[in-house]
Amino acid sequence: MIETPQSFAATPDVDPGGDVLAEMLRSIRLSGAVFLSASLTEPFGLISPRHFDERTPMAHLRHVSIFHLISAGECTVELASGQRETIRAGDVLLMPFADAHTFSKGQGGELGSALDLVRAGPLSGMWNITHGGGGPETRMVCGFIESSELLYSPVFRTLPPLLIDRTGDDKVSALLTTTVREILSLTTDATPGSEIMLGRLMELLFVEVLRRYAAGLPESAHGWFAALNDPMLGRAMWHVHGNPGRRWTVHDLAREVGTSRTVLAERFNEVLGQTPIEYVTSWRMQLAAERMRMGTDGLAVIANDVGYDSEAAFNRAFKRVTGIAPGRWRDGARSAQPYPRPMRQESSSR
Repeated sequence: MIETPQSFAATPDVDPGGDVLAEMLRSIRLSGAVFLSASLTEPFGLISPRHFDERTPMAHLRHVSIFHLISAGECTVELASGQRETIRAGDVLLMPFADAHTFSKGQGGELGSALDLVRAGPLSGMWNITHGGGGPETRMVCGFIESSELLYSPVFRTLPPLLIDRTGDDKVSALLTTTVREILSLTTDATPGSEIMLGRLMELLFVEVLRRYAAGLPESAHGWFAALNDPMLGRAMWHVHGNPGRRWTVHDLAREVGTSRTVLAERFNEVLGQTPIEYVTSWRMQLAAERMRMGTDGLAVIANDVGYDSEAAFNRAFKRVTGIAPGRWRDGARSAQPYPRPMRQESSSR
């Protein structure tokens, strides 16, 4: 059962944006791992493909985001879109959708595919790559975050295709820097049991990078992370996430955050590109999908918990949003099939 927090009015010191981010991350069940250590010497070119085949440790995963931690040297990373960035020791790269990208430095180097160059490493699930022409070295450690996202999960789909966090020695960077150093140290030492610790550290790194990204957005930004920083939207999202089973209307939600229905609807559309009730529905579907995947509760119980008057109403809503019936989705999720993608957003809560 989903716990309902106290009213926001009773907890004035609570940061609603921080609570919403934490709740969303819990709902998508993050799990992390370090899977690769690479030594690249100039000149070099290394292609990391969009999809990984059965030779890689990520072939069975559903949604994967990739991390690259640059521990020494520098090089250029280029996305399939043509975006190019220079990256250096201390930089943390996050690619929310693991799209194809290339690392390179120098002229005339051999262009190799990561799929052809990976070799088994000293830890279970850890692979190594040594590649290049023998010049100055760039070293990196690569990890992934797997999630059980459903639909368009805003945690990932409102992030840029490449997010670079350049760590430093300031207090704001302290946690991120410490986490990165610990990951690099454990990868180098390769002691028994390190795999578990590395996975937890990757999850911590992911959360911290997201928090820093959200905190650094300008007031004019749009998307889910921008909404966390918006006083009105952050408060509204806090109420929805804390009590998804309530029979929300725009009027009720506007009253909770101290504004009018018109102002709230306009702000949702401006920053999130959807209506308040569409947001309510998307959150309910994420929670319901996770309950179906992980638990044994029947659909009638789940439907009631996430705010639907009947199992039939929930079934209709779920199928409108996902294009697939809940029972069929549950069977596919439990058999480790890829999650279905949305056909369209529904426009009413039930």
